[in-house]
Amino acid sequence: QVELVESGGGLVQAGGSLRLSCVASGRGFSEAAMGWFRQTPEQEREFVAGIDRSGGTFYSASVKGRFAISRDNAKNTVSLQMNSLRPDDTAVYYCAQTRRTAYFATMHYLEDQRSYVAWGQGTQVTVSS
Repeated sequence: QVELVESGGGLVQAGGSLRLSCVASGRGFSEAAMGWFRQTPEQEREFVAGIDRSGGTFYSASVKGRFAISRDNAKNTVSLQMNSLRPDDTAVYYCAQTRRTAYFATMHYLEDQRSYVAWGQGTQVTVSS
């Protein structure tokens, strides 16, 4: 049984930065890919960033160049550094863990929510203009 707990959300002005963290309990973290998703009341949950077992990173077009995902297998932690935040980044952010997967993943695999078997409870990020 995997449990994911996010932290680091909050209120920030446009142009500012936040760092989200997600700690995974249970087994299998180092054998899984990890992803960050976000959701607003008006939109369905969408892919933000993913990282595979090799450390390869993948981003949605809307955050590429502003956000950076990283992982620390020794601490069972995945992080999302968010810079140059914009009001349209406001959302609840969720981390997610895939089942055991190949060492190298694809964008198609990481952005598909069906690849993930565990989800965190979410953390609110609000960016004011």
